[in-house]
Amino acid sequence: MVGRLLLGATLIGLGPILAVAPSAQADSTVTVMTRNVYLGADVAAALSLIPDMPAAAQSLWDQLRATDINVRAPALAREIIAARPDVLGMQEVASWECRAGLGGSTVVFDFSSIILDATRAAGVPYVIASAGGSQARNPGYSIPAIPFVTMVHDPATFQPLFGSDDAACGFSISDVIAVPEERSSSVRAAGAVDYAETTALVPLLMVVPRGYVWADIEFDGAPARFVSTHLESFSSPGAVPPSAIQARQLVRDLSVSSMPLVVLGDFNSDPRDPREPSANPGDQPVVSEACPAQAGSDPTCSAYWTMVDAGFVDAGPDSTDPANLTWGGAADLAGPDAARIEAARAMGNGVGFTDRLDYIFASNGARVVTAQLVGQTWPEGEGNWSCGERTCLASDHAGVVAQVKIEAGAIFDAPPGPGNSRPWGMIIMGGGFALGLSIALVVVAVRRRPSTTNPDL
Repeated sequence: MVGRLLLGATLIGLGPILAVAPSAQADSTVTVMTRNVYLGADVAAALSLIPDMPAAAQSLWDQLRATDINVRAPALAREIIAARPDVLGMQEVASWECRAGLGGSTVVFDFSSIILDATRAAGVPYVIASAGGSQARNPGYSIPAIPFVTMVHDPATFQPLFGSDDAACGFSISDVIAVPEERSSSVRAAGAVDYAETTALVPLLMVVPRGYVWADIEFDGAPARFVSTHLESFSSPGAVPPSAIQARQLVRDLSVSSMPLVVLGDFNSDPRDPREPSANPGDQPVVSEACPAQAGSDPTCSAYWTMVDAGFVDAGPDSTDPANLTWGGAADLAGPDAARIEAARAMGNGVGFTDRLDYIFASNGARVVTAQLVGQTWPEGEGNWSCGERTCLASDHAGVVAQVKIEAGAIFDAPPGPGNSRPWGMIIMGGGFALGLSIALVVVAVRRRPSTTNPDL
């Protein structure tokens, strides 16, 4: 992603111009929110159908339609508007694309546009943070729309688009930072950075990139840097989880910043991880020789403790309290996941969540005032919606909202980074048949590879 960093002002060849904040300033209290909005389908369930690629693709598509983003986006918007965040970090902001035959792909569902349009329709419009013509958005994990391979049957959707009952479909997911439209001019710089640590499901053939987005925003003359990220969910037995390695880079990249820092995201890391398999209903990283059982604050194999060890304050609410777990909704969003609800209740979480994955971290003169969860109640709740005869959650995650005081007196820093070039997610072998065959071989190899995969992407 070299070249995607952008600055409020630059001099060619001379790097960033650091804008000094005004001398007369007062501390500002801002509201921040992190929300994994859920891409709409359980990829792990679809992969279980491999090597039947059309069945796997159809499974993803059917789940996507059942968790209809057009219907649940207003529910997400209600949560956002109720919290009124000055800065909104979203993860799993999906873009689903389809194509008929060998033609170009068409975006069928753009979650960012749908969700932000829902906030506008509700009277409090949010927009993606941007400066200098670039946005705080970075596409990451994806499954491409592969002609004749990832085929989906949906006449009602595809006939108006392609004049066909069937199409090849795929998706990508992004991290995004959004702000109220009325505050958009306060964004001074924004950008995106890739993590060097990627997950090679099959070396050279299928590589899953992750990264983070950032935005420097001024509040009443006081600047602060905000980051949104989604760390890797995949972990391989006996190895340090990629999420922990990515967290180390995040800490390094942000260590150059002297301005207040607020980091939002899905860290795919519970304070208890790594755990014994018997106490791990959500398939989080398990203990091994490389990753001994969590003693309470060991950062070796923990993204969460890496952040805390680096001086970031967890905004809470208390991440060790089972009542504050944030992940475990059913893939169809119709309440708790039946496979985990009893384990969740035994832990002390009545809604069926089994893991704390979502956090707001603060440092460098950003001080937490209060914090609370949203989207963690069912069947009642601000973001719940009617899915047929059932009541559904807005996402399989809960979100976190915090009030953070930004201390005055900082200056705008150079951007975090450096950015890393994004690796190819797939090598094109030439010809539709060869591409389809390579994909099929890839997913079969992925299925056979011993691994632990949390269904949360």
